[in-house]
Amino acid sequence: MEIVDLSFRNETGLPEVVATLGFFDGVHIGHRHLIDQVKAEASRLGLPSAVITFPVHPRKVLQADYQPKLLCGYEEKLEQLATTGIDYCISLPFTTELSKLDAEDFIVKVLHEKIHVKTLLIGYDHRFGRNREDGFDQYVEHGKKVGMNIIQATEMRVDEEDVSSSRIRRLLMAGEILKANELLTYNYTLSGKIVEGYQVGRTIGFPTANVKAWEKYKVVPLLGVYAVLVHFQEKTHQGMLYIGTRPTLQNGMEISVEVNIFDFDGDLYNESLTVEFIDFIRGDEKFDTMQQLIDQIHQDRENVIKRLNN
Repeated sequence: MEIVDLSFRNETGLPEVVATLGFFDGVHIGHRHLIDQVKAEASRLGLPSAVITFPVHPRKVLQADYQPKLLCGYEEKLEQLATTGIDYCISLPFTTELSKLDAEDFIVKVLHEKIHVKTLLIGYDHRFGRNREDGFDQYVEHGKKVGMNIIQATEMRVDEEDVSSSRIRRLLMAGEILKANELLTYNYTLSGKIVEGYQVGRTIGFPTANVKAWEKYKVVPLLGVYAVLVHFQEKTHQGMLYIGTRPTLQNGMEISVEVNIFDFDGDLYNESLTVEFIDFIRGDEKFDTMQQLIDQIHQDRENVIKRLNN
């Protein structure tokens, strides 16, 4: 996949393409279903296939204090798009000027003149242009004026529900990791830097690495304990992850993300790692004594090992 960044040029310099447009947060199974249709149409026409996406959430550009909940950061999105077999990813900066274009101007001035879209596939529920005023029938008419064929893609449903980024966010925040991973088509991850923590884990036999996520808007799953795979220094380890406020230790309401890496003894301070979520084990809870907490952590470890080995 070749990345074409329109931040640095006025047009792509590409030949005509078959394309689709969207933010593609998570690059989930529904997005992949759409991209497969783009690739099929491109193959039929003998043209390259392309995804047009935005590096920053459009609402964040228009509303500075907006705090998006993201399934993936921009670099992670590019990595996932590269797995789809699409020919080009066209990165289109979303600006206030762009937001003021109505659908016709967007189709003519951006998609046709800048990007050279010959055929555009639109997600079944996707709308664009100023205030999303127009619908699919209007898009088709606008496209005809410049010789652009506009096609409505078929939808993807799983368990009789539409697949969407918001549905996957809800699943993660409910601890339903297995279902979220199924809809993503890959295991959800958090990547970050190891920072100094409270270091209580060392005193009870479970040293943890405190993870500060690189992507500050990334969705943090439900508070609790998870079975995870930990990737760092080009190696993969089994581990258990805790997300919570450490209620037994009464450390306030700040949420910690701490991972206990099995069969590892070393200093990871300032290192980077990625945690891959495999399954949810239990929710966060407060224990009456430290010994009860320690006993529960031992049980958690057994449950995590059993789940990872399964």
